[in-house]
Amino acid sequence: MTYESVKVVPSQVAEGVTYTVAKLSFARRMELMRQVRDLAKRLEFLQADAELAGTMEAALLRAEVDRLFLTWGLRAVSGLAIDGATATPELLAEVGPEDLLREALAAVRAETGLHAAERKN
Repeated sequence: MTYESVKVVPSQVAEGVTYTVAKLSFARRMELMRQVRDLAKRLEFLQADAELAGTMEAALLRAEVDRLFLTWGLRAVSGLAIDGATATPELLAEVGPEDLLREALAAVRAETGLHAAERKN
């Protein structure tokens, strides 16, 4: 048996772009849970109050969770140059096109096996 610990996902947004996404393993799941735990607690607290849920603080926390997922699971970006440099996950997050960032994030989240409702919680 041969097992690849990453999966290459072609972009649906930009022809020729691919994302290399880490597959979930037992140890990687634990690592992710540790990293997300504190942010998720703070976000849950803010979302418990409907008035606070729409605040900038809640939006910032959601963005921090997204960035954490992206940096945890996106290993490489191929077929993309940003400002003349070969794209990396960090460069994509910092100054890359938002539509590609969102697509890469969706690919990472899909590999975690969480459904939309589970990710929301």
